[in-house]
Amino acid sequence: MRLQYAANVRIVEMPCSGTIDHRVILHAFEDGADGVFVAGCLEGDCHFLQGNIRGKKRVQNVKQILDEVGFGGERVEFYNLSAAQGQRFAEIVKEMTERITKLGPNPLTNPAGKEGGAA
Repeated sequence: MRLQYAANVRIVEMPCSGTIDHRVILHAFEDGADGVFVAGCLEGDCHFLQGNIRGKKRVQNVKQILDEVGFGGERVEFYNLSAAQGQRFAEIVKEMTERITKLGPNPLTNPAGKEGGAA
């Protein structure tokens, strides 16, 4: 079964959500992403023991940074799910796409708040 989700979603695979660094997330926004979510293993089921917990903390730190600078921490999120939860992954993509659509385009690519920001 092939899962369907928005065509503008880009997947970046990493060996573990614990390897995510705040710079990777912030760089995605600099490159024009309107939102980012990190998917990590279910808690207690990480192959690298604590990787998903470290990844979740890093995402929380980025959320705080984005809120402090007025960018909006709600543009980034962390989700726990297993590789067997493909349908849930597609649901998360849909939820995040709807959330980001309501928030509007990335303020870095559309600084004046004009409609039709960069794609």
